[in-house]
Order: sequence, then structure tokens, then C-alpha cells
Amino acid sequence: MKNAFKGLRTTIYRVSNIQEATRWYTDVFGTKPYFTDAGYVGFNIGGYELGLMADEVPKREKTGNVLSYWGVEDVETMYQALITAGATGYESPHNVGGEIVVGAVKDPWDNVIGIIYNPEFKADPPAGD
Repeated sequence: MKNAFKGLRTTIYRVSNIQEATRWYTDVFGTKPYFTDAGYVGFNIGGYELGLMADEVPKREKTGNVLSYWGVEDVETMYQALITAGATGYESPHNVGGEIVVGAVKDPWDNVIGIIYNPEFKADPPAGD
């Protein structure tokens, strides 16, 4: 099993309105999707996939039991920008040790979006799948 895992590839958020969510995520992340289908939209965010999937179960309760943190240079500034864009606060920005700062919001579809500043983490260069 050594080296069997090649790293994180995709984070998927389930949304009740994929067209609205596509517009919102395009604006918030400042990039257009590279793949669009009726049930799935894929964005390339710094070499990782952010996927939007049409939610077949409306009004599903969503929890923050699994968090994906998107790297940013300034957590407080991005946290406030996400709130301004229509997200709601979930985890206020705070230091978790050293220079590492995290925070999280909920998007308009109740998905948790984590943000992190971690100068110690360096992603490995992409390896062939």
C-alpha cells in the first residue's frame, strides 16, 4: 500500500441548483469550469478539482464532518469576501499553530468551504495517474 494514494484529486459539493451554483462558484473562485454537464460541473482550482453535483435529494442535511481546505494567502480577507458573496460563517478565521490559519463558511447550498493559509505545506508535483 506504500505510495498507493496519489493525493487529493476532487472535492465535490452537492447543490440543488447547478446553474446558480456554477455562476456563484465561477464568481467566487474567479475561474470558469473546464467541464459542464447537466449533473456535474468541474473546475480546476490550482490543479485540484472542485466539482458541483446536482443533488438528487432536496433539503438534505449537510454536516461539516469532512472538510476540504482551499489554500489562500489571507484567510481573513477571503473569509470576508465569501461572506460578501452570499456565504454564511461556519468557522471564524483562527490560528491553529505556528503560522497556520483556517476558517470556513457555508455556501448558499449549505456546503462547508474551508480556507487555509499554511506556509509549511508544499504540494508534490503532479504524478502520472
